[in-house]
Amino acid sequence: MRWSQTFIPTMKEVPAEAEVPSHQLMLRAGLIRQLMAGAYTYLPLGYRSVRKVSEIVRQEMDRAGAVELFMPALQPIEIFERTGRREAFGNVLFNFEVKRGDRKLHFALGPTHEEVITDLMARHISSYRQLPITLYQIQTKFRNEERPRFGVLRTSEFIMKDAYSFGSSLEQLNAAYDAMYNAYCKIFQRCGLKYLPVEAESGPIGGDASHEFMVPASNGEDFVVHCPACGYAANQERAETGRSSKVPAPVDGSAAPVKVDTPNAGSIDQVSRLLKSAATSFIKTLIYKADGQPVAVLLRGDHTANEGKIRRASGAASVELADEATILAATGAPVGFAGPVGIKCRVLVDHDVALIEKAIVGANEKDAHLTGVVPGTHFQFSETFDLRNAEAGDSCPRCGRNLEIVHGIEVGHVFKLGTKYSVSMEAKYVDAQEQSHPIIMGCYGIGVTRVVASVVETCHDENGIIWPLSIAPYSVEVIPLNVTDPEVMKISNGIYDELISSGIDVLMDDRDQRPGFKFKDADLIGIPLRVTIGGKGLAEGIAEIKWRTDSEAKKVPLADVIGYVKDLIAEKQMS
Repeated sequence: MRWSQTFIPTMKEVPAEAEVPSHQLMLRAGLIRQLMAGAYTYLPLGYRSVRKVSEIVRQEMDRAGAVELFMPALQPIEIFERTGRREAFGNVLFNFEVKRGDRKLHFALGPTHEEVITDLMARHISSYRQLPITLYQIQTKFRNEERPRFGVLRTSEFIMKDAYSFGSSLEQLNAAYDAMYNAYCKIFQRCGLKYLPVEAESGPIGGDASHEFMVPASNGEDFVVHCPACGYAANQERAETGRSSKVPAPVDGSAAPVKVDTPNAGSIDQVSRLLKSAATSFIKTLIYKADGQPVAVLLRGDHTANEGKIRRASGAASVELADEATILAATGAPVGFAGPVGIKCRVLVDHDVALIEKAIVGANEKDAHLTGVVPGTHFQFSETFDLRNAEAGDSCPRCGRNLEIVHGIEVGHVFKLGTKYSVSMEAKYVDAQEQSHPIIMGCYGIGVTRVVASVVETCHDENGIIWPLSIAPYSVEVIPLNVTDPEVMKISNGIYDELISSGIDVLMDDRDQRPGFKFKDADLIGIPLRVTIGGKGLAEGIAEIKWRTDSEAKKVPLADVIGYVKDLIAEKQMS
């Protein structure tokens, strides 16, 4: 493609609205333009990279045995009501009514396609002999993002690859899951991304049934707990802390707790300032409802509760913070004054609580707290649990070394759905004994447009984007220094035509601009390999060839340029 015949509106200045490098560079390099908050047009350069990522995804999905189809984005609202996800999605779901004749129809724009694909399977799968099967698509998704930001990293409309496996046994589910996991590793490697597969919250079957694929990035919105020593990685919702249960023995002769007045001080910060005590000396008592029943969760005052861990420790299917009425019934006090001494509900204790010698706790009485509370003495418990978010410096649960917290961008997620959707959508199969069972499902997603943005976010320098060859808009940029010189253009056009004939995608900057202007744009858009023709090199019979990341160009005889470029591209593709 010739620059003069395509559309690459580069920008010199950093747009004021762009907060992170990927957003800034994708705007400046002419990859995207915003239509409105959360909705972007992909311009020719940007869309070429999107298509290349899509093709890598498609190739690896096909190799893994998945079968491509294409489902509608427009969906009847009834299918979300059948699975209960209309309420679960809330305002995130784009849903609206339209008039057809004298009827009103209610539709939604697909945020994902679990309902659609399960409905399809319910209509066409009847026997175990038709299973297993994995289906996938590359499709536009719609989510009413409350705070669209960071360019195309968080938008209301985006391109995603979603795949769904269907099986008759856990063995078939596990095989499909492993195939998708391995395919994802190959996809992200081919796209030139440094990534971490991290343990995530399990699906309904339990176990290690979910992994997210994270790209470490300083501007990532997700927190990844990572051990650089052994490679353990998990998102903060899932990460273990490597601590163990320690139940203290009762301390004989301990003084009784002292009740102190704490008027209008219901938070750790407020009471900490009032009593001039560090948050580490507090026991925070949070009241949850686990499957509808109240349960008190005890944490050290400076720690953050982890609802996934609380759910697992309580053995409940669902956990949520209790309402004021439930808190009052369990504690006898309003919100902010709960404590473990004399509480009237089940209690779950975090490991670190047992290590506090004398704690400050709520008195289960309005405007009052207790000091000098000794865990295991003034309130009893038989075991402790890991109930909080992992933090930097915690021990790795695998090797015992210190954990680190890194920011990450989620680009993929694989998880086991089990029978959640097949039960509600009545997707069943009959086994060899003529018994009917719900189909066992898995779900596997990749954010295609997010992959492109993640590459830009992590592969750039002060001059612009540094594309991996595999997903660069073009592999080679040919730059004739003086387009008014017939000899320069004759040689440039010859190289351009021969490279294209060899199957290499080439962009030629045929604009009548100064060399420095062209070089700045070349660095900005980041095409991997640059071939420069003209100037002193033309008199010497050479072209200058350099990778985007090289500081110096190689001088190559004009007669050898085509072979040299082809060899460089082939070598890079093999590496």
